[in-house]
Amino acid sequence: MASCNDIHESKEHISKEVVVIVVPLPAQGHLNQLLQLSCLLSSYGLQVHFVSSAIYNRQAKLRANGLDMDKLHFHDLPTPAFQSPPPNPNSTNKFPTQLQPAWYAMLSLRQLVAEYVEHMSKQAKRVVIIHDPVMAAVVQEAIPNAESYAFNCVSAYYYSSFVWESLGKPFPIEQPKNLPSFKGCVPDEVFKFVALQEEPLKYRAGYLFNTCRDIEGPYVDLLEREEVAENRKLWAIGPILPSKSLSANSQHKCLEWLDKQAPKSVIYVSFGTMTSLSDEEIKEQAIGLEQSKQKFIWVLRDADKANVFDGEVRRPELPDGFEERVVEFGTVVRDWAPQPEILSHPSTGGFMSHCGWNSCLESITMGVPIAAWPMHSDQPRNAVLITEILKTGLIVREWERREELVKASTIENIVRRLMASEEGNTLRKQAEELAAVVRRSTEEGGTSKAELDSFIAHITRHNMDSVSPTSSSIPSSSTGCNISSHVSAA
Repeated sequence: MASCNDIHESKEHISKEVVVIVVPLPAQGHLNQLLQLSCLLSSYGLQVHFVSSAIYNRQAKLRANGLDMDKLHFHDLPTPAFQSPPPNPNSTNKFPTQLQPAWYAMLSLRQLVAEYVEHMSKQAKRVVIIHDPVMAAVVQEAIPNAESYAFNCVSAYYYSSFVWESLGKPFPIEQPKNLPSFKGCVPDEVFKFVALQEEPLKYRAGYLFNTCRDIEGPYVDLLEREEVAENRKLWAIGPILPSKSLSANSQHKCLEWLDKQAPKSVIYVSFGTMTSLSDEEIKEQAIGLEQSKQKFIWVLRDADKANVFDGEVRRPELPDGFEERVVEFGTVVRDWAPQPEILSHPSTGGFMSHCGWNSCLESITMGVPIAAWPMHSDQPRNAVLITEILKTGLIVREWERREELVKASTIENIVRRLMASEEGNTLRKQAEELAAVVRRSTEEGGTSKAELDSFIAHITRHNMDSVSPTSSSIPSSSTGCNISSHVSAA
């Protein structure tokens, strides 16, 4: 076994030889995952540079629950001009089209990113670029001692089904009936933006996925088959989550409220940062939660604009007297909520979610079943993964009926099924069993721990026995970001 001095010297050697540059997509769910990855990589002694425009670096840091970012280097690029319209809560398509101007504006940063990569390439023997797949066009500049890897922020199930269908379904895969079509999940304009990344993506050295083979093995295998065929590698290194012990939100009022509730008695309701609900939808949700008589935490805030620091934000209105009537069993959160801590709290027993991949991973890892209510993008197929494959949730509304208003009676029924029935108890048990599987995957000998070590060894060209972050199987809480570090608290 390597001594402490050997490990320290190995880390120093790595930091001088290898520099990692991380380039995220400017959308909260993507910023979050790549920032968590950056913290995890830095715990191995790697010098990690998080590169984005100034406002998105600021956003990433502001919303970093439980991350120790002291070891990271943030490089602020000039923020290109773009429009930042408010979200449209009345649109039947819930995709956050208000973010698209920022995505196109980021394409103008290509030259600045290339110059920064070239600058760093003169200071290290090897530059490793890790980027969001839909930022491939920004990092396509070739540098002799640089190599790039795409970090996919969606589930392997979603991405593999996309690849499988795009290849013309060349071999049989068991799929649930009524699999949601990609049509209607995103606007055509988004597919045009994604198409801009296809050619640059061909130059990647491999793929990283924030998942583990123990929960998505068949789909990871399918994707790996495609990567190997192109002489590339694939690693499933997740779930990557922040360290609970470092959260700055430990005194958030909703956590104090949770401390007073019975174990597994509270349903957490949140639809992420990119979903805007109409007044009518909010009214039905409020009535449904009130009539369910189940304890709840409801995060009610409007979707992000492209620039979250730009101007006023719509404040969704609740029915008159709602908060007063539910004060004994519910609470509404209108600011930024510490979601990982809420889900890991022993009083939380359910999660009504849009099924963004971040939320799915956190729920899986904490052992909390989901009432799945997908809104757009990868979410409909993530909901299938949760409800029909992993069997740790139930569906609120079928995707085919996405343009229909979900009535209060439906919400009331779903909440009661999840929180106050044998069906809900069974789902909780299955979710807890799955969380245990995820825990084992991150421990010494587990699949995710082995793949993370493999990736570090690959980019450093080192034996990982001498460069693990600690002598334990998972990075300690002092790193600020662990693989599935919250599981033990679930």
